[in-house]
Amino acid sequence: MLPLRVIEIRNQARARAEIARIGSDEVGIGLMTPKFVYRVLKLEAVPLRAAILLKQEMLARGGEAAVSREVAGLKAEFTDVLLGATLRQYREVVARLKAQPFGLAEIGRAITEALGFYDAPGASNRAKTASVLVCGHGKWQFPLGERTYILGILNVTPDSFSGGGSHFTPDQAVAAARAMVADGADIIDIGGESTRPGGTPVPAGEELERIIPVIRALRRELAAPISVDTYKAEVAEQAVEAGAQIINDISGLQADPGMVGVAARHEAPVIIMHRKGDPKVMQVDPTFPCEYEDLVAEILAYLQESVGIAEAAGVPRERLIIDPGIGFGKTLEQNLEILRRLGEFRALGLPILLGTSRKSFIGKILDLPPGERVEGTAATVAVGIANGADFVRVHDVREMARVCRVTDAIARRGE
Repeated sequence: MLPLRVIEIRNQARARAEIARIGSDEVGIGLMTPKFVYRVLKLEAVPLRAAILLKQEMLARGGEAAVSREVAGLKAEFTDVLLGATLRQYREVVARLKAQPFGLAEIGRAITEALGFYDAPGASNRAKTASVLVCGHGKWQFPLGERTYILGILNVTPDSFSGGGSHFTPDQAVAAARAMVADGADIIDIGGESTRPGGTPVPAGEELERIIPVIRALRRELAAPISVDTYKAEVAEQAVEAGAQIINDISGLQADPGMVGVAARHEAPVIIMHRKGDPKVMQVDPTFPCEYEDLVAEILAYLQESVGIAEAAGVPRERLIIDPGIGFGKTLEQNLEILRRLGEFRALGLPILLGTSRKSFIGKILDLPPGERVEGTAATVAVGIANGADFVRVHDVREMARVCRVTDAIARRGE
């Protein structure tokens, strides 16, 4: 049998290494590397004439372009287009599109930007103008792509499935936060309202009574930055003034119009998450609509809308983190699909946060209660990091810090 094997090449660094290993010279390596990396892109609602020209340019350079069958009969006004080509072929096509009509030059720029974001060094995401997330007006910096950063969950709610009552007083919360930092947490994420499916909403005043004393105590006693898990502008404003540095909004800036103004005024980074529906009813009411025509496309569209809200209010992209919202209006299979396809979110060019810790979809797979889902959480964290997550939000910090170290060693080195 011939000594033949399949080589997995997912990025240019791996392509370069394999070509160099067989002894090619530097000139040849430089020329051949982009020919060995293949990417599939999807464009939505492309005008008919633009789609026809784009397909012609792709085929002329050896790439592929799939369009609706109605395009051939000129029956469709718009069509989605699926492109497949090497990086070298995309570059050649983009160069040709610059001189083409019907918005093709803009499509070319979008192709270049998406590929650039997706293939950023470190198998990670990059904000458009920065490779470091800065919070606390420069006091804390998180270089993206070097390793995975951990948000330790500190719930001060009596109904949290993580046992929130044990962290309910400021002294208990400080002790818990200190332990998480010692175990490897980079950020402490504090929440005063349970947003798990079936959770009961609380008034802003009650939420503030729970979290503000804790944030003040943490700020005096803790060297790590604090994020506040809230979708209410009033709560975020007072939390930041009390000492929090990051806003974690499960609505992605779309529940409270005042939230984006708080982030802009305080120059606070924002975690913008996707959700579908109200946490009080999602995935508890069997009639809740978890239907998606295209799961990842719809989540991306929601997140892009949130990014637009932020930028319009003066919050720059380098202060944004995206979260696909595992468990928020998704079925078991949809959560698993997001994990498998997490890398597709890298095309937004923003850091990705993954929040899977102890969630119900893990419980459904293992048939275990929240406190016994550590190993299941570990599996999702490892897969998430391998697929591009920069931050993970977890309850079991010590165990997940170890998972992150090992997975980082596998997934981030040599890229």
